[in-house]
Amino acid sequence: MIGITKLYCGAITPSDALRYGREMNNLPAHLLQFAQDKKPVVVWNCSRRCNLSCIHCYSDSRNQAYSGELTNAEARTMIDDLAAYGAPVLLFSGGEPLMREDLFDLAKYASGQGLRVVISTNGTLITAEAAREIKRAGISYVGVSLDGIGSTNDRFRGKKGAFDEALRGIENCRKADQRVGLRLTLTKHNVRDLAEIFRLIEEVEIDRACFYHLVYAGRGRGMRDDDLTHQETREALDFICQKAMDFQRRGVDKEILTVDNHTDGVYVYLKVKQEQPERAEEVLQLLRWNGGNSSGVGIADVDNQGDVHADQFWQDYSFGNVRERPFSQIWNDTSDPLMAGLKDRRALLGGKCGRCPHVDICNGNFRSRAKAVYNDVWAEDPACYLTEEELGIE
Repeated sequence: MIGITKLYCGAITPSDALRYGREMNNLPAHLLQFAQDKKPVVVWNCSRRCNLSCIHCYSDSRNQAYSGELTNAEARTMIDDLAAYGAPVLLFSGGEPLMREDLFDLAKYASGQGLRVVISTNGTLITAEAAREIKRAGISYVGVSLDGIGSTNDRFRGKKGAFDEALRGIENCRKADQRVGLRLTLTKHNVRDLAEIFRLIEEVEIDRACFYHLVYAGRGRGMRDDDLTHQETREALDFICQKAMDFQRRGVDKEILTVDNHTDGVYVYLKVKQEQPERAEEVLQLLRWNGGNSSGVGIADVDNQGDVHADQFWQDYSFGNVRERPFSQIWNDTSDPLMAGLKDRRALLGGKCGRCPHVDICNGNFRSRAKAVYNDVWAEDPACYLTEEELGIE
């Protein structure tokens, strides 16, 4: 996760994190990525069932019952372990988490255990009453997926009217005084909507927007041709940075982030070095503290049946099941070569990633994307859009 507002616009400086000692237990939520003692943010696919059929769904979810999902009691046992382990955030995802009947009960239980609880949703099921239930359950943030304006989003979602329903969900959250933000996965289908998306962010008073890069997982495996080219990615990043800076200069309080391609960190650093050279060193320090891709380290996934994965896009490889061993034991067990490699990967990286001098701020980017394209976990990430010359590779 690359904080464009934090890094490019200067909303955060190294002193902000140092003031809290960079210890996870002391840091506020917006500074957690700069902790020196990272524990994983845990994504839990609490239900695989979904009322929509998105073309890029990493879990290949459908509107059907799935057997073997964690029970309420099993989920509570997992939550107890996560809280004792010190996981800072539990993100309820899916499928569509609002289709799980005991979602609010479990969210309230998790927040009561000291976890920061967030949900990732398509927003279409957030009625006025559901928004109030979300607030009462202690959920600190709701991320609503919108992958374009109007019919563009509806084609992504496989349902006419999904855009309007999601907007109503966002408005219901706002009326319930529930913090809510927008999530969008960049592809050729919706990049042309970016200007309208930024207008929407301001008009609807959305305070936080995350722009995701496509990862080739689930139904997204068939979308490689729909991914942005390297040049299109650059143009999208330039536009996102421009709009974030425009908000900042006008005093419009918005947090803009990009997710799932840590090349963005290097790109932003090089951009700052050219445009704001006086800030380059502090941006570099923040990116080093951020640490780049953290699959298997600072991000984890537990699927609907309790299997533990390096991240939510890597569901074809499990390190163990929380029904059989606590998450904390599974996550700390480096007897699995992949887990050991992800926790100390630099010597294993191949291709451009293995020779890149910026590995300390990118950490080799997404290994699951390299595996999807090259069938090699340690190959270079094909989504790196910077040239060897720009990276300083000799």
